[in-house]
Amino acid sequence: MKFTKIASAEQIDQKWVLIDAEGKTFGRLITEVATILRGKNKPCYTPNIDCGDYVVIINASKATFKGLDKIANKEYHSHSGYFGSTKSVKMTELLEKNPEKLYKLATRGMLPKTKLGAKMLKKLKVYAGAEHPHTAQIAK
Repeated sequence: MKFTKIASAEQIDQKWVLIDAEGKTFGRLITEVATILRGKNKPCYTPNIDCGDYVVIINASKATFKGLDKIANKEYHSHSGYFGSTKSVKMTELLEKNPEKLYKLATRGMLPKTKLGAKMLKKLKVYAGAEHPHTAQIAK
């Protein structure tokens, strides 16, 4: 009989992955990032352990958007819990003002909605330009 190996937290080797978003499709890029953050691209994937890698996205504002006017019509909503406090922000406004938040919101939707998903999302670093402070981690 063959048994499935379950990885423990000590056995996991987390690396740093650099992704350049320039010229890539936004949705496909976010799908790839979510897969790396969860660790589904590794043979030692275990659903209840954070076995994913750190991801650094550069040139976030230069990604391309495809679809039927999705960038013009899509809205992100937030609610504080009080009556009448629903706020909506269009995708175009988020891309202009804060592309880092747009990437985090889109990636958060593809990760588990638990404490583990929040821990995975903290490993995502997004920068609008080409410069980032993680050169020492990636150079290994």
